[in-house]
Amino acid sequence: MNNLIDLARHIPAPDASLTVAYTPIRLPMDGRQPLELRLTAPAAGDSLPVVLLSHGFGPSNYIPSKDGYAPLAQFWAERGLAVIQPTHASSRVGGLPADAPGAPFFWRERAGEMTTILDRMDEVERQAPAIAGRLDHARIAAAGHSFGGHTVGLLLGATLNGESFSDPRISAGILLAAPGRGGKDMTEENARRFPFFDVDFSRLAARSLVVCGDADDPHFTSRGPEWHADAFYDGPGAEALLTLHGAGHGLGGIAGLDARETEAEMPETLETTRRMTLAWLRTALAIDPSAWTAACDALNGLAASLAHIDLKTGPT
Repeated sequence: MNNLIDLARHIPAPDASLTVAYTPIRLPMDGRQPLELRLTAPAAGDSLPVVLLSHGFGPSNYIPSKDGYAPLAQFWAERGLAVIQPTHASSRVGGLPADAPGAPFFWRERAGEMTTILDRMDEVERQAPAIAGRLDHARIAAAGHSFGGHTVGLLLGATLNGESFSDPRISAGILLAAPGRGGKDMTEENARRFPFFDVDFSRLAARSLVVCGDADDPHFTSRGPEWHADAFYDGPGAEALLTLHGAGHGLGGIAGLDARETEAEMPETLETTRRMTLAWLRTALAIDPSAWTAACDALNGLAASLAHIDLKTGPT
C-alpha cells in the first residue's frame, strides 16, 4: 500500500490481480474515421462485468482519450471489471476534425460512440483474443468524468429538449464531477456557449452514484461546488452522493497523475474515490451485494475526515 495513504486503506476492496489490455481496438463508423478504444480486463475469470468509461474534455492532449484515466481504469480492472475507454469525437488527439459539424464538443457524437460500443461488443471481443468470450454483455455500467459525466447522464436517462438518449443495456452509472443544471443555473455567457448542458435530470432512471468535490470551482455557474450534485437531487435513479472533502474537479487525480486535469494530487482522496466507486460497481453489477454497504460503513467510521455519503431513502 502506498505510504501516502492512511485512512482510505480501511475502505474494503479486493486485492489486485493481473490484467491484460488491448489498444487500439478500432470500430468502423459510417462517414468518419474508426472509433478507437482501450480495453483493460482481468487476465483470468469469466462473465466479467463491463464498465464504459467516458473521458472529459480537459486541457491536456492525451488524457482526454482512451489513454487517460489510468488511476481509475486500472484499479477497477485489477479487481474484476472489464473497462472500455473510447477516444471520443471531442478528443484533441484522436477525435473528429475541428471544423466538422458539432465541433469542438461533439456532445451528440459522444453519446452515439458509447452506444456503438454496445452495438459492437462482439467485434470488440474479436479484436481482444485473450478476453473474447469472457465479457458479460448483460452486466454493463457506464462512468464519466466532467464532460464525460454529461455523456453518461444522457445514457442513463437525462433528456435534452425532450430528446432521450437512454440505453437500457446500461443498468448502472457513476457521474464524476458532472455538469449540473444548465440554462438559468449557469452564467449568461456559458448558458449561450453550452446549451447542451440544459438537461432534465428528472428522467435519469438508471441507478446511479454521483461523486463531487466540495472544493470544486465550476466556472460555468456562480452556484459553487454543489452544482455538480444536481443529478443526485433531481434524478430518480440517483441513489447516493459521495462528497469528497477538499477535493477539486480532479477528485484527487482520477484523470491522471502529473496531468493538468489534476489541480492537486491527493493520494488519500484518489484512493477513497477508487475504492468507493469500485464498491458501488461491485454491488450495482451484482458481483458482491454487500460491497457498497461495507464501504459506506467503513467510510462513516473514519470520522468524516475524507468524505461523506448522502443516501436517498425509499423508492427512487
